[in-house]
Amino acid sequence: MNAQEALLNYPLDTAAGETLPAPGGTFQITPGVKWIRMALPFALNHINLWLLRDELDDKEGWTVVDCCIDRPESRQQWEQIFANELEGLPILRVIVTHMHPDHIGLAHWLCEKWTTPDHTCRLWISATDFNAARMACQVAAGHGGEAAAAFVQSHGISNPEFLSMIRERTGYYADLVPRVPSQYVRLMDGMSIKIGDQDWHCIAGYGHAPEHIALHCPASSLLISGDMILPRISTNVSVYDLEPEANPLKLFLDSIAKMKALPDNTLILPSHGKPFLGLHERIKQLEEHHAERLVEVIEACKKAPQTAHDIVAIMFKRQLDLHQLTFAQGEALAHLHKLWFDGALKRERRDGVYRFSAA
Repeated sequence: MNAQEALLNYPLDTAAGETLPAPGGTFQITPGVKWIRMALPFALNHINLWLLRDELDDKEGWTVVDCCIDRPESRQQWEQIFANELEGLPILRVIVTHMHPDHIGLAHWLCEKWTTPDHTCRLWISATDFNAARMACQVAAGHGGEAAAAFVQSHGISNPEFLSMIRERTGYYADLVPRVPSQYVRLMDGMSIKIGDQDWHCIAGYGHAPEHIALHCPASSLLISGDMILPRISTNVSVYDLEPEANPLKLFLDSIAKMKALPDNTLILPSHGKPFLGLHERIKQLEEHHAERLVEVIEACKKAPQTAHDIVAIMFKRQLDLHQLTFAQGEALAHLHKLWFDGALKRERRDGVYRFSAA
């Protein structure tokens, strides 16, 4: 545990060690709220999913929040949960916080599996993320192909082997999310959803995904934060080829600042890591983290013009694989763009490559 994380409180842990749900099982957070933890085949090796006791259309059952990627191991874990954790009740709907593969990958399967002649198990998601997911299933959107390769090349990557790997990675999203349901219920900022006997309020967040939806339950002092507030790692905030002049870091910082209005005793249920207390402290840590990175970036740009690829080595000191480097370059560019839009940097394109220098 690092010094920042030590300032947070993990109330579910005990003297005997940390508390985690068993594979294929759940851990009860409060009556009617269950925690699922599923494995991911990435450096970020797990995702947290949530079961909420519900009543919908006069039927007793459960709402699922987030799904995991579509792969046999994930389906097998879900089958164990169906058999052992649902108390004989059906899944009534699937809420997805955002369109990233680990959150929406199995939404189509869950909705189809739990739809009956008497009840349609529907996907609930923001309109922006629903349409982004549908498009990403069908085209190479921000993850691979010629457009993605040309984009990273314009920001300093020249390694032919790496560029070739990006060009060939055209099916990345569709491999993890083969399709999404054809219909959905739209979630919007400020919307209130009745789940069981509790009201959950939608909080839209930007910068990490097109229109991420977190869920706050005032009565239970719970926040399903998705990827917007994580306890141990900072949320990835990147610029991608689909929106090459985006300013996602400003959007992200504005979004988490809005969450300061929530009570500090709110138990945060994050998508990665463990449930924790210390919302205001964690927001402060994230703001300070990005402020420090921005200082590093502008100092480098004062010394010499920098590409986003140059900045990766400054912001990320560890060795990165292809998956991580793609995110790291996008995040480096997000910091450059924040300073560029603020007027602290200027951008020039020479020989097809963008470089940033002090304004």
